[in-house]
Amino acid sequence: LDLWSIVDFVQPNYLNNQNKFSEIYEPKGENAEVAQRIARKRLSAKLRPVLLRRMKKQVAKDLPDRIDERRDCELTEEQRKLYLAELRRSRDQVFKAMKQKGVAKSKMHVLAALTRLRQICCHPTLVGNDSSSGKTETLFELLEPLLAEGQKVLVFSQFVQMLQILERECKVREIPSYMLTGETKNRMDVVNAFQEDKDPSVFLLSLRAAGTGLNLTTASYVVLYDPWWNPAVEAQAIDRSHRIGQTQTVNAYRLISPGTVEEKIWELQQSKAKTISDVLGEEGFASNLSSNDLEFLFSED
Repeated sequence: LDLWSIVDFVQPNYLNNQNKFSEIYEPKGENAEVAQRIARKRLSAKLRPVLLRRMKKQVAKDLPDRIDERRDCELTEEQRKLYLAELRRSRDQVFKAMKQKGVAKSKMHVLAALTRLRQICCHPTLVGNDSSSGKTETLFELLEPLLAEGQKVLVFSQFVQMLQILERECKVREIPSYMLTGETKNRMDVVNAFQEDKDPSVFLLSLRAAGTGLNLTTASYVVLYDPWWNPAVEAQAIDRSHRIGQTQTVNAYRLISPGTVEEKIWELQQSKAKTISDVLGEEGFASNLSSNDLEFLFSED
């Protein structure tokens, strides 16, 4: 329906009303997968007269390569216990709410539970536990040789408190760092200071505050500390480095805690990316969680 809203704003009723759009392009029932594949092709054809799509690789052909890598981060033993306890507690609450209110009216319960689980994967301190984080240790194992080579690195997280933890850890390890969040004043002064710094350093960035609009081409390494639902948002963050003006190959690392909701978010991204690619491409990715998706996210498998 996000797509319907955009097209309807540009050309009213081009895709019919919302109910008719859902009926035609979101088929359900038996053989739904085949029907949806056919519907996506029909929708793609329908959009051609009103949609002009230009991918970055088409308009910026001289950009250097970009290499994406998933880096697994095992939870510590204490972190794993904390995660499983929270998973079982929140799963009971979420499915109780879904049973009473339905999936659509349980979104706040779902998002709160998923956020807490993701925070535990990032660092137990985010949920008031003082144990250590396997992911934080993995990050610095990745950073140290890069900094020793003289590299500059961008590190993105959705959680400002996580960035503050990393900033403190950088100070302990005597690693030069900069930080930019939605609360940062004189943000361009901070950006310019990082860009002009000739020494290796780390730029800690809020995904929402710094994911678009900034030119950070003096860094050729990007780390996405925690995964987000929409791979287009992640791609925009990586593009702070991989853009016109970049002369080096850009290496992008996604830190994922295997066997957790983080890995399941990543798997959902892979399975749902085809749907949006058939219509708009990766940058148009948007998904609504179904009851099956929620069963998957809150499972222990």
